[in-house]
Amino acid sequence: MPALHDIAAETELWDTFAESAFKADAEPSFCWTQYAGHGPGPELLGEPDTVLEIGCGTGRALAFLATRGVKATGLDLSPVMVAKVTERWSATGAQFEQGEVLDYLRETSGTFDAIYSIFGAAWFAPPNLLFPLVAERLTPGGRFVFSQPPAIPGAYGPQGMYKGGFAGKAMFTYRYSYKPQVWERLLLRAGFRSAEARVLGAPEAGHIGTLIVEAER
Repeated sequence: MPALHDIAAETELWDTFAESAFKADAEPSFCWTQYAGHGPGPELLGEPDTVLEIGCGTGRALAFLATRGVKATGLDLSPVMVAKVTERWSATGAQFEQGEVLDYLRETSGTFDAIYSIFGAAWFAPPNLLFPLVAERLTPGGRFVFSQPPAIPGAYGPQGMYKGGFAGKAMFTYRYSYKPQVWERLLLRAGFRSAEARVLGAPEAGHIGTLIVEAER
C-alpha cells in the first residue's frame, strides 16, 4: 500500500523544522554528507549553468552555487523556510520558491542542467512519481544527484517519521529507503541513461554513512 502523504500536515511539520534549523548567521556551504568537510563537493553536478535544489532547506548549498555564477533556484514545501532563506540569501542571486515538489515539477516549464537534493525532497517523495518528473525537467545530459542516510538493513520502502519524538502533536511524514542497486533500477526505469548509487563511509568507523546517488539524463 502506498504511503498517504498529507501535504497540509507535512507543510506544518516543515514549518516547525524551519524555526529550529535555520540559522541567520550561517555561511554558504556545500556538502553532500552530514559531516562538515567530508566527501565530495559540487563537482558531482558537473558544470551546470542552471540548477534546481528540491527541498532546499536552509539554502546554504544554493547560496554557495549562486555566488559562483550559477543560476540557482531552490524549492521548499515550508513557507516559513522560504521566507527566511529569501531574506538571507537573495543578495547572492539565488531564487527560492515555495511548493510541493511533484506539483512544481509537473507545472513548471523550466529546465535545468542539474537537479539535486541534499537530505531533501528526494528522500521524502515517492521515487516512482518523482524520478520521471525530474528527468523531464533536465536538459539533455543533465544530472540528478541526491544524498541521504542509507537504508537500515531490512527496512526498505516508505518509512514513517514523527517530528519531535513520540509526544505532543502527531506531525509526521514519510521518507524512502532502498538498497543502492534498487535506487539504480528505479532511476533507469524512469528514463535516465545511467545511474550509480553508493554508500560513502563516515569519517569515523562504525558511524552512519551517506547514500550518494548520481544519474544522467
